[in-house]
Amino acid sequence: MNDSATTVQQIRPQLPVRLFNGFGALLEKSRIPSTRMVATDLIGTAKRRCHLNDFGDGDFFEALSRLLESCQDEARLNLIGKIALKTDVLETLCARLQMERDRQLYPDITRQEIREPLFSVGLPRSGTSLLHRLLSADPEHRCPLMWEVRSPSPPTRAHEKRRIQRATQSCNFFNWLVPTFRYVHAIGAEVPQECVSLMTPTFLSDQFDAMYYVPSYRAWFFRQDLRPAYEYHRRFLQHLQFRRTAGRWILKAPTHMFAMPALLSVYPDALFVQTHRTPVDSMASVSSLVTILRSAFSEPVDSFTVSREAIHYWSETMKKFLPERDRLANNRICDIQYDEIRREPIRAVRRIYEYFGWSLSHEAERRMRVLVASQAKRPSANHRYDLSQFGSSAGEVLSVFETYCQRFGLGQPSGVQQKQAARSVA
Repeated sequence: MNDSATTVQQIRPQLPVRLFNGFGALLEKSRIPSTRMVATDLIGTAKRRCHLNDFGDGDFFEALSRLLESCQDEARLNLIGKIALKTDVLETLCARLQMERDRQLYPDITRQEIREPLFSVGLPRSGTSLLHRLLSADPEHRCPLMWEVRSPSPPTRAHEKRRIQRATQSCNFFNWLVPTFRYVHAIGAEVPQECVSLMTPTFLSDQFDAMYYVPSYRAWFFRQDLRPAYEYHRRFLQHLQFRRTAGRWILKAPTHMFAMPALLSVYPDALFVQTHRTPVDSMASVSSLVTILRSAFSEPVDSFTVSREAIHYWSETMKKFLPERDRLANNRICDIQYDEIRREPIRAVRRIYEYFGWSLSHEAERRMRVLVASQAKRPSANHRYDLSQFGSSAGEVLSVFETYCQRFGLGQPSGVQQKQAARSVA
């Protein structure tokens, strides 16, 4: 392993970040009481900041309250984490207020039709992100971009450059805050966004569970009917589609496997691509990603707990998903292997197009090849991980994923990967 390689043991914040969080820790030890974040207060602040009052249909108060309580009682947030949580919640509340105002100003938003969206699903870190970006490169396709998810209002092109610039500044700050994250997952203002972000305004999203250690919120979230979250997901897509070139939506999030009935109740004509990678590598990689991400906002981060949660959640999700996918017609879900995406991405894309009867234009393929060439320059080889770093073993993972592995011919990593940590394409 070379000296520049990034492992979970080497996560160390920048010196200014350590000093800032250290100051926050000193305040915690002082007799100065810290003010708890309360849903009512943040909702009031958002209304005053936006000069708006209508959040639209759907109750989110309980979800927000449970999230805040879990973050403050369990997540061990550092000072940056506390600031980030408050900032993100207020931005989300303001975005929801503004989107509701936009729906009243532009009634045609409600009449936007979302037809046959394609959802990329599969275990996390199984090639879904790269596949998402490749499919989104087709000018006939559409995907949510980071900047427009972060600043969806107005639904026109007004102030677009400014909104992109703000998103770019946010990404640059995060890359400075957690420089190792760039080796794990690409972020950028104009990079396709995982569509769980479209559910964030309901505060029913596993995005929060990835960022913070929130076991109470997590347990409550798993018991909820997620149809309201998918209904808002659709509202968000309508917003993004308004006054822009229509095309097939290309969407992506591994967590969709957890809530297929809710998804299909809102998108009954949805199509799916499922990516497949041995769970041994997938669980090691997602454990590394979550550990690095949480380290930006909390300290310390227990990577063993991260891994145990990931293995349990994704094995149970897969057991739940497989019977649901069997209810789909065969022509609605296409299977792609991780190794094919990594080694022959254009061939993998062609197979998807042929499977669904789509036409791959020369321009779309050209754009995809440009993307593949740029992807090859990313320093992803510096991201190394192994289950042993997280107190787990290949045998343990293969045991709980046995049904899935047998069905799709997955098992131990290749010989090379057994000897050294796997590389991520995500």
